[in-house]
Amino acid sequence: MHRNRGSFGRICTETMSCRWGTELWDQFDNLEKHTHWGIEFVERYTKFVKERSEIEISYAKQIRNLSKKYQPKKNSREEDEYKYTSCRAFLMTLNELNDYAGQHEVIAENLTTHIICELTRYIQELKAERKSHFHDGRRAQQHIENSWKQLESSKRRFERDCKEADRAQQYFDKIDADINVTKADVEKRCSLKARQQAQLKHQVAEDSKNEYLTYLQKFNKEQNEHYYNLIPHIFQKIQEMEEKRIEKVGESMKTYAEVNRKVLPIVSKCLDGMTNAAASIEPTMDTKQVVESFKSGFEPPGDVEVEDYSLSMRRTVSESSYLNSRGEGKPSRSNSRGKLWPFKRNKLMSLLASPRQPPPPPPTSPSPGAVPNGPQSPQQPKEPLSHRLNEFMTSKHKMQCLRSLTRGGSGPEDCSHLPPEQRRKKLQAKINDINKELQKEVDQRDALTKMKDVYVKNPHMGDPNSVDPRLEEIGQDIDKLELESRKYEAWLLEVETRLAEKSDPHRRQSGLYESNATTPVNNNCAPVNRESPDGSYTEDHSTEHHLKSRSTDFDDDFDDEDPLPTIGTCKSLYPFEGQNEGTISMAEGELLYVIEEDKGDGWTRVRRNEDEEGYVPTSYIKVFFDTNAKDS
Repeated sequence: MHRNRGSFGRICTETMSCRWGTELWDQFDNLEKHTHWGIEFVERYTKFVKERSEIEISYAKQIRNLSKKYQPKKNSREEDEYKYTSCRAFLMTLNELNDYAGQHEVIAENLTTHIICELTRYIQELKAERKSHFHDGRRAQQHIENSWKQLESSKRRFERDCKEADRAQQYFDKIDADINVTKADVEKRCSLKARQQAQLKHQVAEDSKNEYLTYLQKFNKEQNEHYYNLIPHIFQKIQEMEEKRIEKVGESMKTYAEVNRKVLPIVSKCLDGMTNAAASIEPTMDTKQVVESFKSGFEPPGDVEVEDYSLSMRRTVSESSYLNSRGEGKPSRSNSRGKLWPFKRNKLMSLLASPRQPPPPPPTSPSPGAVPNGPQSPQQPKEPLSHRLNEFMTSKHKMQCLRSLTRGGSGPEDCSHLPPEQRRKKLQAKINDINKELQKEVDQRDALTKMKDVYVKNPHMGDPNSVDPRLEEIGQDIDKLELESRKYEAWLLEVETRLAEKSDPHRRQSGLYESNATTPVNNNCAPVNRESPDGSYTEDHSTEHHLKSRSTDFDDDFDDEDPLPTIGTCKSLYPFEGQNEGTISMAEGELLYVIEEDKGDGWTRVRRNEDEEGYVPTSYIKVFFDTNAKDS
């Protein structure tokens, strides 16, 4: 085991100490291909990280869109749903999901900044460095190849000269050994020429030999320098470049993992938030909220009384008895039926009795003394009730009003269309909103007052009188809000009083006794008010076929209806004495409630208190409409 461990150590040492300059001295082309593949690998890894970043961005965008899609819309019914704990938990989950998407955006941003940009820049540097190293290697190879070519050229020249010297020597020896030549002069001349030529060739061969030896020595020196110094040095730089590339890839992979690990704590918090949101759901609280939302405050209906139709057979019907049946006798149940009137008496009757002539023009003089009473509205002859009813039903505007009252619409300003409990909550919420607006206006008035004091003490800072118009405007707004607050508080007090009477059986019973003691019993057409199971009011009246009794029943049906809601306020500009039917008098500067705006006939319906209301000329007043009440 120790021997194997020692051999493994030697292998590791040899592997770690290997050098491309000595081990791969003859693999220049393979090294060039390998380094090119290394750059392509870095580019491929960079492309992988870039695509991962794009996936993260797309995923985060889809998650954000999903969270936004299920967020509650403003001014929609969905906002009311979030009073339940389950809906609030879902909203918290959506918010946590939005934060979760943000962490994927962080991943994409960090991948782009720390990996993609860095590797893109590094690849450019790596390509330039690789090009430089292999350019040096090719230049060294070119130099050694040129030196080898010079050596080969001198070698061939030396070989050629040696062969020519050898042929010249052979020719001289041949002439010198020829015995057939007799003439001495010719012999001497030929022998001398062959000798000189042989010596010349030997000299050239000697020079070529020396040149060859010189080039050979130079090539050996350069070759030794090339393979033991230049190439190892260049390959060593290439090896270092490759190791740096591999190390850079490793660092990028490590950064890739760290980028994902850094967001895990926040992602874990998002998931914990979702878990806590789920744990915050309280079924009991949600069911209690359902009661708070839909509780009407009505009591269940009582037992239905027996209707004895045989009583009508025991009496004789006559005109006198019929006309007096409203004050005495038993009510006749033969033709009785429950009526549900969608409008109020003062609404319908005021429409029937409204002035039909143009209103008087405003006084030419601003002084009330010039025209003390103003022009009188013309006296109108009374028309039959049936004619006025036909006119009411054929009027387009009045028919739309009737339909809106019948269908409910958005409801009147005093929320009288709602059940008592819901009406109380609605009025309380409206009062709270008005108080908030009132507090803002008061704070703004106090701030402007302080600013005016500063201007008074320091005139160079501003003109104190420049603040007065704004203060006056704010004062008017405060007065209007206070008036609105008192109006809603009165309605709220009325609702709370009724709820208290219903919740206290002793108080309700005593009130019933008092009403029975003070009100005479109407045996024939006395209304019996009760509450229907669906939360609406119904009134039971006996009906007869006589016109006079029917008209009297029509009046009695609306005696206890609530007044019209106010849609604004107005201030009288001139005095007006309403002496005709349907008009109301007013003094200059008097503040009144507007309950019906001008329909184009020049008259506006106003109210002074619960019992005094009527029409006044529109040109005599300045109207301030309540936008919300007008829209409703």
